[in-house]
Amino acid sequence: MAKILVIDDEQSIRDTLKEILEYEDHKVDIAADGDEGLELFKKNKYEIVLLDIKMSKKDGIEVLEDLSELATDVPIVMISGHGNIDTAVESIKKGAYDFIEKPLDLNRLLVTIRNAMDKTSLIKETKTLKRQVTKTFDIVGESEPIKQVTNMIEKVAPTDARVLITGPNGSGKELVARWLHEKSSRFEFPFIEVNCAAIPSELIESELFGHEKGAFTSAHKQRKGKFEQAHTGTIFLDEIGDMSLNAQAKVLKALEEKKVSRVGSDKEINVDVRIIAATNKNLKEEIKNNNFREDLYHRLSVILIPVPGLNEREEDIPLLANHFNELICTDYGVPKKDIKDDAIEELKKINWTGNIREFRNVLERLIILCEKEITGNDVITFAQPISK
Repeated sequence: MAKILVIDDEQSIRDTLKEILEYEDHKVDIAADGDEGLELFKKNKYEIVLLDIKMSKKDGIEVLEDLSELATDVPIVMISGHGNIDTAVESIKKGAYDFIEKPLDLNRLLVTIRNAMDKTSLIKETKTLKRQVTKTFDIVGESEPIKQVTNMIEKVAPTDARVLITGPNGSGKELVARWLHEKSSRFEFPFIEVNCAAIPSELIESELFGHEKGAFTSAHKQRKGKFEQAHTGTIFLDEIGDMSLNAQAKVLKALEEKKVSRVGSDKEINVDVRIIAATNKNLKEEIKNNNFREDLYHRLSVILIPVPGLNEREEDIPLLANHFNELICTDYGVPKKDIKDDAIEELKKINWTGNIREFRNVLERLIILCEKEITGNDVITFAQPISK
């Protein structure tokens, strides 16, 4: 049940609401005016607030504004005996969850409270999931190469500058792209990822720009492309070095004109997207070999962020081991393993050709196969290291 704060200058209303809501097993505090209500709100955690609009000392709309500054995620239900459409609209605009007129309809009130509780639960779950996702996508490390990457993210993320991320497979280029999005003004809007290497060349245009029904044999219905899906957000073109020259030309046109056309249509659609691209190839060499357009390279590489391989940041291995130990053990619902110092030393000897992706897989294998602790011998036995 919910903890509810009732703010109303009519004692009869306060007492009635307290009696009804406590009968429904809610915990209720009451306040006779806005200032008293604000003091209670600051001292306690409430899940719902019932707030009268017309009060003798401080107007309910003013109190609503003050409460919204203190906690934006607590549903505030406005109640008034002088209700009209304008007042209701004003209160909703200022952040109220709902508006109920006096005399209060008991059933309506209880339904509103139940719906508000559902909203509060959903907000809490969303915050928990966001924390979990953020932890999953942490950039872990304190080495100089990784500090240069995180410093660049902090500088570049708030802008709309196009970014080209380079680095070997498994080094964490996607993490950099995600953090560029999360720390940008577009963070509330879509982050759409396209793995250019995984899409056949004959389908990449449809994937990026969409298609109309009947545009080709298997086009049974209209489909939005990734650029449209990313509108107002970020599109991440991973492994762009594997994109066909024909698709590169279409991407270049979209960047220049900020418009796309679906396959099978001449209609142009405006798109507002931030472009982040990544590759494990040397694009300058690809340009020399006529595999990549030089004009597209210059469009994409306003900012260049090189991501180091794990062998270049060996001093981060203890932090990464602890990070993945916690993450993987939490996923499996088992206590964290005790990773011994000699295990860390053995992990440092490995030639990490697969970089962070390979490192995580090795840690997961060790966590599954070892008991309470992971030793150097365990790493030698199960990690199959290749000497540097």
